[in-house]
Amino acid sequence: MNRNLLLACGLASFAAGCTASAPKEAKPEKPNIIFIMTDDHSYQTLSSYDDRFIQTPGLDRIASEGVTFTNSFVANSICAPSRAVMLTGKHSHANGQRDNADTFDGSQQTFPKLLQQAGYQTALIGKWHLKSNPTGFDYWNILPGQGSYYNPDFIDSTGQKRYDGYVTDVITDFSTDWLDKRDKDKPFCMLVHHKAVHRVWMPPTKYLNEFKDQQFPLPDNFYDQYEGRIAAASQEMSIIKDMDVVYDLKMLDKEGEVKSPYRGYYEHGAYQRMNDEQRAAWDAVYNPIIEDFKARKLSGKELAEWKYNRYMQDYLACVKSLDDNVARLLKYLDDNGLAENTLVVYTSDQGFYMGEHGWFDKRFMYEESFRTPLLMRFPKAYAAQGKIDGLVQNIDYAPTFLELAGVDVPEDIQGESLVSLAEGKATDWRDALYYHFYEYPAEHAVKRHYGIRTDRYKLIHFYNDIDEWELYDLESDPSEMKNLYGKAEYQELADKLKVELHKLQEQYQDPVLLDE
Repeated sequence: MNRNLLLACGLASFAAGCTASAPKEAKPEKPNIIFIMTDDHSYQTLSSYDDRFIQTPGLDRIASEGVTFTNSFVANSICAPSRAVMLTGKHSHANGQRDNADTFDGSQQTFPKLLQQAGYQTALIGKWHLKSNPTGFDYWNILPGQGSYYNPDFIDSTGQKRYDGYVTDVITDFSTDWLDKRDKDKPFCMLVHHKAVHRVWMPPTKYLNEFKDQQFPLPDNFYDQYEGRIAAASQEMSIIKDMDVVYDLKMLDKEGEVKSPYRGYYEHGAYQRMNDEQRAAWDAVYNPIIEDFKARKLSGKELAEWKYNRYMQDYLACVKSLDDNVARLLKYLDDNGLAENTLVVYTSDQGFYMGEHGWFDKRFMYEESFRTPLLMRFPKAYAAQGKIDGLVQNIDYAPTFLELAGVDVPEDIQGESLVSLAEGKATDWRDALYYHFYEYPAEHAVKRHYGIRTDRYKLIHFYNDIDEWELYDLESDPSEMKNLYGKAEYQELADKLKVELHKLQEQYQDPVLLDE
């Protein structure tokens, strides 16, 4: 509400002989925006969603002071496409980034460019992973490719340089440094995009022992046999079969007795990057684990379950460091008087499997990779707190940022602003989501597929070199173990969902043909 309107309201109340109540705090015209995104962070390992494995007080603070979206999903569960979706507010077929092999077209419309045109300072720090150089940013400093956990290289407009330290700490250092040096007379939008918690899950030295002796219960479907799910049976992201004991689990023995096709990638890559002090701390923890592993000569279920626990231990230690750094950034906002006028967003580029179906990685439209955490702490004047159950997707981030900044949302953006939903004012919200995954043939061998998800049901079509449909009742089968497609009693439901799926494909103008 502007100043003149407030004055007019006050005079009207006085003339009517009424006692005017104190006006509500005006919403900021151009609030600051901090968009924190991690890589492959599962909602199962963020304690405001699920506290079975780890406590994340830094991230939980955003949830407790803001909004937790309990039904948050992605449009295409793989790194580069998911980032392009967030930047553009459009599905992969519309922004051109269908898989990791594509190069992002940096000339197209993105929310940072629109904010920049509206007077915002924009910055991108951390993981980019889109091959082309960033556009729409006044400042950028990015990791090449996937980046490295230890002593990472960064690329800015002047070239590439290596920095000492642990990547999650370094990204936060760069972020607070940019905040210190920015033009204090302008609003800002800063994207803080972490490498963590991407494979190969290398914790900082201070947390190498954090979960070392902890044993984690197996998911109920860890030994899934994929009955009635041909595409699930064809994948190559099994902890049992595909997780490498050296590359993924760091069993790099000095004698070279632990054989692995990917040993060299770890030995001469991630391990070699550490300096003498870091490597000494690393070896002090891992060498006894390696010796114990070799002595036990594990096989079968014992080996599978050992691999699962090692994976969980390393992954969670990376999450702990990430949580520390989110807390550090929030403290910076407090200490510098920025907390009340800044939207803070936390999400991941997609979800991740923590042993469900026996898997690590993502890609599938099944819940663990389709879902992603999404927390938002709005500026003080917004009535946005608590849990929001509406179906939201990462096409919605761009229009949300634009609306908060007072920028008109272009008609070609396919997402919807989350502001009204977060404030409990949305009267006509979507009842279904659309998903499309393209990257096949490729690593992990997940077939191409598209599908629809409602609040209760999910219909998936696997296509290309396969023609298989899957239907799930998420209320009775939340783990998606029972494919109901083809059963006579579910034929009417499947037909209705196909009609709705086709409507979404038409709405989003996805050129894929729907096979009836």
